[in-house]
Amino acid sequence: MEHPKLYHSKTVQRQNHTFVVEGPVSAERLQILDMHPELKGFRRPEEQLEALMGIAALPEGRIVVARHEATIIGYVTFHYPDESEPWSAGKMDDLLEFGAIEVAASYRSLGLGKEMLQLAFAGGQMEHAIVFATEYYGYWDLANSKLDVWEYRKMTERLMQCVDMVWYATDDPEICSHPANCLLVRIGKHVPLSSIEQFDSIRFRQPFKY
Repeated sequence: MEHPKLYHSKTVQRQNHTFVVEGPVSAERLQILDMHPELKGFRRPEEQLEALMGIAALPEGRIVVARHEATIIGYVTFHYPDESEPWSAGKMDDLLEFGAIEVAASYRSLGLGKEMLQLAFAGGQMEHAIVFATEYYGYWDLANSKLDVWEYRKMTERLMQCVDMVWYATDDPEICSHPANCLLVRIGKHVPLSSIEQFDSIRFRQPFKY
């Protein structure tokens, strides 16, 4: 299934600065932009930019960025689940993983994460997909946020609710390994029942014991 990539761009004013939120952006577009040095949550900024270009080049991959002039200060990613992950077991072409969201520390609390998420779902472009996010507390920036794991989880859930992603139960061992971990999901309006049932069989893989 071809997922439409409907490009949108929005200018946002925050604290006397002008930011542009845009996407999905192409690998070629990313190549002429710079990464803010504080975008180092997953790997070094220059390596993360390479990773973003790789995702953007995928048929289903999509990157939305927030930038100040030519510098990326935040991004979100979507792609098929990695083949090494159990979430890819069904080889579903309408299952997209919300891979990551990161905003440079100096620009947090400006609502840019919400702006990027809402733009990613704009124009109904995700209505034919199930979008899921696996949230693991070990990846959360607890130190800079000064939040404990439960406060951070509540913040994450509130952010995801802006695009109607909500908590779903699962017996996935990695998610169940800590009570703060969670699975967040949004099922598009045009997803067929067969895909929903297939996704249910992936998120519940252990046989029920009586």
